[in-house]
Amino acid sequence: MNSGNTSDREITATRVFNAPRELVFQMWTDPNHVGNWWGPTGFTNTIESMEVKPGGVWKFVMHGPDGTDYPNTIVFIEVKKPELLVYKHGSELEDHPGQFLVTVNFLEEENKTKLTMQMLFQTAEERNQVVDKYGAVEGLNQTMERLREYLERF
Repeated sequence: MNSGNTSDREITATRVFNAPRELVFQMWTDPNHVGNWWGPTGFTNTIESMEVKPGGVWKFVMHGPDGTDYPNTIVFIEVKKPELLVYKHGSELEDHPGQFLVTVNFLEEENKTKLTMQMLFQTAEERNQVVDKYGAVEGLNQTMERLREYLERF
């Protein structure tokens, strides 16, 4: 990958959650919680395994509202509790555009959490495919909203 401007290969979202950073990090990394909010509106999840540590694997299936299953495999590269997650996100689906790198920063701001999630694709074409085919930008926005709603329970 080149080290220049990567904006044409990125999808980024930033949200401020009215919850402490440790709680937001826990909701993101605890298999008993993440399956309750992960994914766009209408999706459910089956968490097969989740080992949050460098080299650890998180395998899960997202179930779309239309009944389609989307198998996902995440491999954690860097884990700094409660401030940073870096992982490779892939899928076993043949028509999936390939792995992408995700960086999630959890920044504490006066008992709130500013979360920034960046998805970095290998090419602009791969990025555009997930935006056009899978609605990735809207899906990410819906996922962040579901996390906000889920955090309100705690």
